[in-house]
Amino acid sequence: MSITGNFADFSLPELLQFLDQGKKTGLLQIEFSPEAAGNSTKHTHYIWLHQGRLMAAADRLDQQGLTLMIAQRGWISERVISRITQISSCFVNTPLGLCLKSQGLLQPEQLKLLFHSQVLRPICALFQAQDGLFKFEPTLALPLGEMTGLSMCASEVILISLRALRDWRTLEEKLPDPTSGLSSLIGKQLPMQLNAQEWQVWEFVNGQVSLEQIANQLGISVKTIQQIAFRLIVIGLAEEHFMVANLPTPMMEEPISESTFTGSVPEPTQRSNVSQSFLKNLVGFLRTKAA
Repeated sequence: MSITGNFADFSLPELLQFLDQGKKTGLLQIEFSPEAAGNSTKHTHYIWLHQGRLMAAADRLDQQGLTLMIAQRGWISERVISRITQISSCFVNTPLGLCLKSQGLLQPEQLKLLFHSQVLRPICALFQAQDGLFKFEPTLALPLGEMTGLSMCASEVILISLRALRDWRTLEEKLPDPTSGLSSLIGKQLPMQLNAQEWQVWEFVNGQVSLEQIANQLGISVKTIQQIAFRLIVIGLAEEHFMVANLPTPMMEEPISESTFTGSVPEPTQRSNVSQSFLKNLVGFLRTKAA
């Protein structure tokens, strides 16, 4: 089943996390209009996933992107790569990067650099894009010619890319409210490694301290705390916890005698508990109205 939408409603970090949680396999196609891409032609990006892990990325479908990237670095010429792929049997069902490594033409560190340039850097740039359209099409076919042989789960890619993000304007409306707190969605053991600031914020993930209070205690700007909180939320470690102030109990000026009532005294109405999901939807609705 294909999934389509646009980044105005569903940001790329949220989309990648959705695909990760669902262990999706297929091709994610991201398309920008000429105006959004800043040129006269339509710009398209392709990202391949296997069970929620990012395998490769390119801006073309002819499986020549990785070859060109290797040749531009002066590591192996396009002619040599083409020749080896024709005579070596390993290219039938093995990623290009691993085949070249098995031939002694690429080193492990070079494969890491290629994966960073091919996948991590472009995705970080895509996080800043606006008005893009996306389509995810399930498929088992993977582009071996574009694959280094390395992969990374989408949550890790999101975390690394958001740490490197400098322009947060496109994600501004997605940031949690400064008056909200954070509640944990996992057990004690974290599934991924956090950096120093993320660990500091994680210590306050108990649903009792607002982001403003966290910022004051850590001596970090509220905006930075919001961005860290968004990272923890979008990778599924925490959720936004809306803080509800305790209202004072109303006091009666004069006691009311039982004789005032002609019938039976009604039982006091039990106070209902307001769910976090209801409050989150309510705040989202009010934000929409305010905008």
